Amino acid sequence: MSRTRASEVARLITENVQQVIRGKPELVRLAIAALLAEGHLLIEDVPGLGKTTLARCLARSIGGGWSRIQFTPDLLPGDITGVTVYHQKEERFAFHPGSVFANVVVADEINRGTPKTQSALLEVMSERRVTVDAVTHEVPRPFLVVATQNPIEMEGTYRLPEAQLDRFLMRLSVGYPDVASEVLVIMSDCAGVDADDLPAVVDIDTLRGAIADVRRSYLDRAVVEYAARLTAATRNHAAVRFGASPRGSIALVRTGQALAAMAGRGYVTPDDIKAVAKPVLAHRLVLTAEAELNQRSSDEIIAEVLAATPAPAINAVGR
Repeated sequence: MSRTRASEVARLITENVQQVIRGKPELVRLAIAALLAEGHLLIEDVPGLGKTTLARCLARSIGGGWSRIQFTPDLLPGDITGVTVYHQKEERFAFHPGSVFANVVVADEINRGTPKTQSALLEVMSERRVTVDAVTHEVPRPFLVVATQNPIEMEGTYRLPEAQLDRFLMRLSVGYPDVASEVLVIMSDCAGVDADDLPAVVDIDTLRGAIADVRRSYLDRAVVEYAARLTAATRNHAAVRFGASPRGSIALVRTGQALAAMAGRGYVTPDDIKAVAKPVLAHRLVLTAEAELNQRSSDEIIAEVLAATPAPAINAVGR
């Protein structure tokens, strides 16, 4: 069955990534869900927890092309999108593709790039193409941006605007490992196990097929309405100035389809939607000044929205 292909792809990538990323099964599961939903991923946490390592592990596990962009204040938009250069000997202009022309783009420390440079990703993240000198160039498919940022170090950084945050399917935090997992990480590092040593376990055509299978997962209207009600509830919450847009509803459903396919199911349940509500919706909320003053978090708001929004009964969901 086609849905088995998606679950097998997820299994292969999971086993590969977990050779390096220890003790974080849920983090790895959600990261692979973003890949199969062909959505972009923002990994945000303090230094030293493996954000970039996870991004590289995902990129290495796929048989397509990947690139890494180290964001710095002197990085230029053309370094990302590419530039048109005049070749004098040939008397013609030629386009030289930038780092964004790859299946997986690792955008490391994305908030260290200037706003002008960050904005070079807006078009490609939304439309999978870039426009340079009025000429449009398609990037390879599937296309995934895996970005990392450090939320505690503010010097020399530029906050991502809401328009760019909204283009990320999910925002994930790595979190500190438990002692047993940290011991495994230390032992693996001392033994020389590194993300760059991981083999590609899935070729690009198989990945394309798995992504297509995810899109074919059955969606009952009750489940779609549940996702839409969750998103609408964020807009009406007293602590929220701007709630999630319809793009957030689409992201909820697409990620729910990925989780269903990874589990070997051909249909999405309300539990799939609940499981991804925080990583999909929390970064899309703009809280009120009073909520920020009271140190309320977006995750808390999503938890309240989930508790206040009844899910459809499982027997009401088709199949």
